[in-house]
Amino acid sequence: MSNSMRSIHIEKLTLNVGAGKSQERLEKAEMLLQNITGIKPVKTYTKKRIPNWGLRPGLPIGCKLTLRSGAAIELAKTLIEAKKGHLKESWFDDEGNIAFGIHEYIDIPTAKYDPKIGIMGLQVCLTLERKGFRVKRRRMKPHFIPKRHRITRDESVEFMKKNFNVSLGEAR
Repeated sequence: MSNSMRSIHIEKLTLNVGAGKSQERLEKAEMLLQNITGIKPVKTYTKKRIPNWGLRPGLPIGCKLTLRSGAAIELAKTLIEAKKGHLKESWFDDEGNIAFGIHEYIDIPTAKYDPKIGIMGLQVCLTLERKGFRVKRRRMKPHFIPKRHRITRDESVEFMKKNFNVSLGEAR
């Protein structure tokens, strides 16, 4: 590529496990994310009251963690291996994000079955960016990213094919 500002890179990798109101399941989810990454996850809390589901504000219902730079790239390779290198086009959005789920963590090549955790799945979200995207997040004079500099679905698909040997179609 002739323009280095047009090159795409992985900004972050986010792992999320929703546990509902079960505190036992939440503890298992925290153990799962810590076993996969070696980092302690952060709990997520409800903001709204939903009486039919037994939820109230401030109740912990899940956990998540974010990885950036080299750690995100290495884990992304492993998680894509869990999907056997096949991703669906519907998992790519129009803003350069890829989101997919792993039904059972034992599908991840580096993960070993832990009887304390049992069988549990997780959601994976990869965020792609170009240089200059900091403009929208900076504290002083934030500005929008022009349409010509945003990442399209086709560009994110090509990035994944080139860097992670991903094939599109039905996931296996």
